Amino acid sequence: MLKAAVILIGGPQKGTRFRPLSFEVPKPLFPVAGVPMIQHHIEACAQVPGMQEILLIGFYQPDEPLTQFLEAAQQEFNLPVRYLQEFAPLGTGGGLYHFRDQILAGSPEAFFVLNADVCSDFPLSAMLEAHRRQRHPFLLLGTTANRTQSLNYGCIVENPQTHEVLHYVEKPSTFISDIINCGIYLFSPEALKPLRDVFQRNQQDGQLEDSPGLWPGAGTIRLEQDVFSALAGQGQIYVHLTDGIWSQIKSAGSALYASRLYLSRYQDTHPERLAKHTPGGPWIRGNVYIHPTAKVAPSAVLGPNVSIGKGVTVGEGVRLRESIVLHGATLQEHTCVLHSIVGWGSTVGRWARVEGTPSDPNPNDPRARMDSESLFKDGKLLPAITILGCRVRIPAEVLILNSIVLPHKELSRSFTNQIIL
Repeated sequence: MLKAAVILIGGPQKGTRFRPLSFEVPKPLFPVAGVPMIQHHIEACAQVPGMQEILLIGFYQPDEPLTQFLEAAQQEFNLPVRYLQEFAPLGTGGGLYHFRDQILAGSPEAFFVLNADVCSDFPLSAMLEAHRRQRHPFLLLGTTANRTQSLNYGCIVENPQTHEVLHYVEKPSTFISDIINCGIYLFSPEALKPLRDVFQRNQQDGQLEDSPGLWPGAGTIRLEQDVFSALAGQGQIYVHLTDGIWSQIKSAGSALYASRLYLSRYQDTHPERLAKHTPGGPWIRGNVYIHPTAKVAPSAVLGPNVSIGKGVTVGEGVRLRESIVLHGATLQEHTCVLHSIVGWGSTVGRWARVEGTPSDPNPNDPRARMDSESLFKDGKLLPAITILGCRVRIPAEVLILNSIVLPHKELSRSFTNQIIL
């Protein structure tokens, strides 16, 4: 029996590269391809035979958006979906150990662990089959990256015959391997024993002789450095390689790229979510998601890779490409929005142009991944997608290029390569 899947959603102290979008909604609930980021994870878990429960572990306060999402997910997937809040940020492994009794209730044969900030086709059934053929405490999903970009990820050296992980280094300083960690795992119950060992070692290392009781930092456990690196080569960790879609979602630019991947995948998994070109409707080019409550003028041209949220208004002659338009935004007549994210309740005036610079992987390199993006270099803002925060107002005939506009701003002129505070 597969008792549970665990999704690690982190907390508000994480996701700083996702600002200003994470100011308004927890990053795991940010819409990617029309649905909250972690809904893609839950959909994949719900399709695994024998799945009994889905647990979210993190340090977010259980506020109204998160509570509403959990209730809606339970109804849609007919599965218990529960949130377990950490008492402090506990790292990628600390929450698993802290809530071990709830994860292992019912004596499951194994449980999945998924990081929330990844985009994938989630080959969970294939991982489960591999685990049942050869049972080991840890099974990691791996994919490939080019030599340069592999340094930004956890790197895996495997035995090519047995797929045992012989060596693991998190973000090495020199090239180790082109196989990287996807942040998607299948653990046996025995996998929690090494986490217990790390907890006890942390307790011994951090506790002062004259301070009885638990040391508060003992619960912080890093799966990658404290467990995978330590146990590699001991016959406990194995890797399952995939050539399917995969990307991290660390920044707004990577969210836009993930939206493209998921929209393309909808052709096979959710064709009903993709808009179709119909007489009297907007012109659809490529993969486009339009929320049923959105109002789109028939002369608008949308796509490819466009996601339009709840209650959005798109005026006559609007051109939208490679963009996400969030709940309640308004694009007035003849606006042009390219490679951008338009925030909740924002307004873009008539004939205005909002444009960013794509930061996609090199299309000529099949192993290329999203670069580890930085907003600045040598004190200057690097070209990237344009982000309009919540309730931003862009006047008519204004150009916003490669800029980030913080929430609640009303602009009066054009900006290029600026952060507008």
